[in-house]
Amino acid sequence: MAKYAFVGDSVGSITMLRCDTQGVQFINIFKKHTTSIRCLKWVEEHQLLFSGSCDQTVLVWDIGGKRGTIYELQGHNNKVSSLAYANHTQQLISGAEDSVIVLWEMNAMRKEVPAWVENNSCQLCQRPFFWNFRAMMDQRQIGIRQHHCRHCGKAVCDTCSANRINIPIMGFEFDVRCCDPCYKQLQNVERPSLATFHDAKHSIVNMDMDENRKLLLTVGQDRIIKIWDLSAIWA
Repeated sequence: MAKYAFVGDSVGSITMLRCDTQGVQFINIFKKHTTSIRCLKWVEEHQLLFSGSCDQTVLVWDIGGKRGTIYELQGHNNKVSSLAYANHTQQLISGAEDSVIVLWEMNAMRKEVPAWVENNSCQLCQRPFFWNFRAMMDQRQIGIRQHHCRHCGKAVCDTCSANRINIPIMGFEFDVRCCDPCYKQLQNVERPSLATFHDAKHSIVNMDMDENRKLLLTVGQDRIIKIWDLSAIWA
């Protein structure tokens, strides 16, 4: 029976390999992270690959869906260093150098983050971005910086995206930049958190979990090993 291996590199790419009695076969390369991969977790039952990176992001790659679906999980403020998965609760556990352990609800219906649109002018007010010299001269305006709405992906200026809001269904547990129309839309819908945050009290280097005994082990940069009882959380 074939098995799969995943290798992350220093530029944020992940190589997928198929391993069987015939040898090792290259399958694909996944690119989304912006810097080096720190940890990977393959959940064969659900055909999901989780990756944590120095870009402070956890990505969920739906390998089994075969549609290239990628979900983002934004809940850390430092490098994501370790991942674990609890099958019986369908929760991903991420640890990072920000001393926080996050439990992500993976049985929730999540949405992909849209691709960012690149444009020469703000798609809402039409003010030119600083590289659009012709429009700057025609409108007699100084060019402005391009930003992106995390909800719709549009290219917008700072004035048209001054609001911040959390979007848990897209993995944004913290407030992120949002354009004015999307902000008004999101304000009127419920946005329950799809993760819980726990203070590890040390910067995490590695983790391991004994799901049957409901124990989580963390190793910190302080050279201390901690064992956490998860029974209260999973009661």
